[in-house]
Amino acid sequence: MICEPACRMNFKNLREYLAWLYYQYLLITGIYVLEPWEKSIFNSILFSAIAMVIYTSYVFVPIHVRLALEFFSGIFGGQPESTMALMN
Repeated sequence: MICEPACRMNFKNLREYLAWLYYQYLLITGIYVLEPWEKSIFNSILFSAIAMVIYTSYVFVPIHVRLALEFFSGIFGGQPESTMALMN
């Protein structure tokens, strides 16, 4: 498949946009003043913390949401699942 000039332009725009986002990240966090080894340590700690938050929310949030729904359905008159099975 041959890439047309418009396709090349889109890749160039995407590359420029990603470079702009990375530049914004450097400015917002203030790590543009750090040395390369300091940047890598900072990025490693930051991205591992973000990964831990994502993993923890993936594992534990659904459990807590289910428990909260069961609790509030009991308070507001919802029928427990065990009695629903007995009625059938």
